[in-house]
Amino acid sequence: MSDRHDSGKRRRVGRPPAGARDGERVKDYPQLSIRVPIEIKARLNALSAATGRAQWRVIMSAIQCLFDGLPPSERALVDGWYQRFLRSG
Repeated sequence: MSDRHDSGKRRRVGRPPAGARDGERVKDYPQLSIRVPIEIKARLNALSAATGRAQWRVIMSAIQCLFDGLPPSERALVDGWYQRFLRSG
């Protein structure tokens, strides 16, 4: 007997949502297209393969790391722009 019959719930077909937060779907995120030197693309591929993380997650972590390393005055400036971009978009 399958789990579906035991629990009374139907399992969803396909992959579960894999966004940054519970229930979010990556396909609903805005897309970003950038051009980078081949060395950077190769490094991104290698980081993704070595860590088992999706490329978008590697990039997201890199952006957060850069932000965390900023001096407080620059972080405050970025936070102000960030809030304006969120409200406008």
